[in-house]
Amino acid sequence: MPKMRKKGDLPSKICASCGLPFNWRKKWARDWDNVRYCSDRCKRTKVETKS
Repeated sequence: MPKMRKKGDLPSKICASCGLPFNWRKKWARDWDNVRYCSDRCKRTKVETKS
């Protein structure tokens, strides 16, 4: 069995839409590098970035 991790030891990111921090989830394990939004709602209401 794999070692257990504490929730505080999991990696986190800042949501590109709402700006709030969110933690790693098992369903994002394969694609963590490409995850940008904390939820489907934030994904739908993307904030336009000016370049």
